[in-house]
Amino acid sequence: MSQRNSNILAALDAGSSKTRVLVAEVVEGALRYRGHATVNSAGMRRGLIADLNPAYGVINKAAIAAEQSAQIAIESLVAGVGGPHLRGVNSRSGIALGTRMREITREDVRAATDRARSISLPADREILHLLPQQYILDEQPGIYDPVGMIGNRLEVNMHLVVASSSAVQSIVTCVNRAGIEVQDTVFEALAAAESTLSADERELGVCLLDVGAGSTEVIVYFEGAVQHTGVIPIGGDHFTNDLAVGLHVTPPEAEWLKCNYGHAVVTAVPTVNELELTGMPGHEPRIVRQRLLSEILEARAREFFQMVRDNLRHGGVLEALGAGCVLTGGGARLGGMLDTAESMLRVPARVANPVPLSRMPAELAVPECSTLVGMLLYAHRTSVTRAAEDQGLRAKLRAIFAGSV
Repeated sequence: MSQRNSNILAALDAGSSKTRVLVAEVVEGALRYRGHATVNSAGMRRGLIADLNPAYGVINKAAIAAEQSAQIAIESLVAGVGGPHLRGVNSRSGIALGTRMREITREDVRAATDRARSISLPADREILHLLPQQYILDEQPGIYDPVGMIGNRLEVNMHLVVASSSAVQSIVTCVNRAGIEVQDTVFEALAAAESTLSADERELGVCLLDVGAGSTEVIVYFEGAVQHTGVIPIGGDHFTNDLAVGLHVTPPEAEWLKCNYGHAVVTAVPTVNELELTGMPGHEPRIVRQRLLSEILEARAREFFQMVRDNLRHGGVLEALGAGCVLTGGGARLGGMLDTAESMLRVPARVANPVPLSRMPAELAVPECSTLVGMLLYAHRTSVTRAAEDQGLRAKLRAIFAGSV
């Protein structure tokens, strides 16, 4: 394998069902696909690492396979974080700039941001993301970049994504044991939004649901900024388990039935359609109506979107979805999910695939890879932003030292 390359970016999405690693390189400022790997997960439950050793084994296996696919060693990666331990918190704070009006600097913005993050958290919680919503300069709201403006007091409205420290550390530990450094950790819905949402949707107001196997991450944008985040403790595996119990079949057969014949709207399935079920070991195959599957799935889908609606209402953003609802993740593939979303949330809905990277194979341009692709886009964007800030700081220091000569 080749030597370490600073233009290489890698991402890890360790889900309850699949663990994926994607590798890309930065070529002329854009991302180009290099390789990927997908393996069945182990040691994971509801988006969390429940058993460290099996989870490490899977992550190590996926990383090695991705290295072989990309023909390059992975030195560091960005890891996704999901699961019911995540919470979204809004915070507002600010700083006084003195008795006289003066120009706002980048350091002032950082100081106001640091003040907004100074909220009381339990000992086992940590801030995963600080996401500015808007700045307020001398009681004038709606400012998105106050640098260079003149005023006396700068305030900021922030959205904080808070996570369990132990849950995040478990992911970091598994990656480190595989000999790889964790460059950053990213809320999975934020990453999925990076690869699926347009600027217009973010401005008008949109809810993104990243429907995974064990849970569903929620993120809402309005006026271009994150207004709400949350987690619904229902994912695709819950639909599968309902079928397994209701039809008395094994989980693998239930998953196959869901993927091939499942639909979340009973009336969309013809009454004459029938299916042959293998059933549990030792039992004879039997024939059931396809509508029986839909009756089970429809009940779960309506419960799911009821929980989504309650979550959005509690967050005060239910009426802010001018661009509707976007579903992604593997669970979004179930037939009838869009109809149920539109019926329950009373907004238009669509299923989103990730924007493709250059040379990316078509097998990755599917809803279940939105988070994976989005993490690379997020890592690339943040690295460009940091490089620009570092360059500006270096230029300022050069100017200071030049003026002192």
